[in-house]
Amino acid sequence: MLLLTTTRDELLAPLQSVSGIVEKRHTLPILSNVLIEKRAGALTLLATDIEIQIRTTTEGAGSGEEIAITVAARKLQDILRALPEGTEVSLVLDDKRLTLKAGKSRFALQTLPAGDYPRMQFNEGAAVEFSLTQKAFKKQLTQVAYAMAAQDVRYYLNGLLMVADGSELRMVATDGHRLALANTTLEGDAPHTEVILPRKTVLELARQLADSDDPVNITLVGNQARFQFGPIELITKLIDGKFPDYDRVIPQGNPKLVKARRQALLLALQRAAILTNEKFRGLRVLLEPGSLKVLSSNAEQEEAQDELEVDYSGDTLEIGFNVSYLLDVLNNVGTDDVEIHLNEPMSSALFTLPGNDAFKAVVMPMRI
Repeated sequence: MLLLTTTRDELLAPLQSVSGIVEKRHTLPILSNVLIEKRAGALTLLATDIEIQIRTTTEGAGSGEEIAITVAARKLQDILRALPEGTEVSLVLDDKRLTLKAGKSRFALQTLPAGDYPRMQFNEGAAVEFSLTQKAFKKQLTQVAYAMAAQDVRYYLNGLLMVADGSELRMVATDGHRLALANTTLEGDAPHTEVILPRKTVLELARQLADSDDPVNITLVGNQARFQFGPIELITKLIDGKFPDYDRVIPQGNPKLVKARRQALLLALQRAAILTNEKFRGLRVLLEPGSLKVLSSNAEQEEAQDELEVDYSGDTLEIGFNVSYLLDVLNNVGTDDVEIHLNEPMSSALFTLPGNDAFKAVVMPMRI
């Protein structure tokens, strides 16, 4: 039975959109599969890991019998990637095997019943809905996502706080050693709502969203969130927990202000990072009027020193940092200049952007 005939690229693009959340190893074998449905000339691909579900629909699947199957997502994706661009492919279902034909190539894959595939149902009930451009939402995610914890026992830190309030959308992430906060403007007026998005959801959204003015529509109901943009619908469970009071973490009144060129500071830190201790990644920042030095060393007694001119007129200050945290901030703000607000050697540093109150990043110091 012919499922569809299309080009390699027209099938690979939607498959890549959904297969990013598919785990390589899972206790339920069917969760390594992608659900492929053909109905009324539309082709729908759906993948889930129980916590997140992504669905994309494309038109032009042709007429014929309605079919639903599941097949190994990564294997199908790898096969399509290995074919030349523009190749015509056809999918033929025969009993429990799906055969992909492309030129003189043939690939026979096992399938599992579509009826056994678990689907997430989106909650019914009172919903909070708002929208903004994909470009603005992606930029905001990028500015804070690096500060999320990865596998912290404080499970609510393994995600990102999203706060909708009136015409403002705020995102906050912290792992206990650093914090990032970014605000943007919403279209419309949203009631005050706070949710924590899981880390995997945040990373997948950052990967999928386009740098375009097309909208992303966000719906929050109960313990779920739905993001709709282009042909893609992403449904995710939310983290149930109390996010820490982030306002208390942001330093107030740090009197020492450093204004630096972002790219110059980034490159100096990258060079000095080469000779840091691979485990602790610590380096020292030495500030003097008009000058910022970065100094690093490691267990092999190797040393690096770099210096750049900055706009600074305060007292001499030496402070230690994990260089990875500094690099994360500088790599993700995307501006020409940055401002660093400092106080004492064991006080947190506050990063801001000139003339922009919508972004703040806090990095705790470390003893070196």
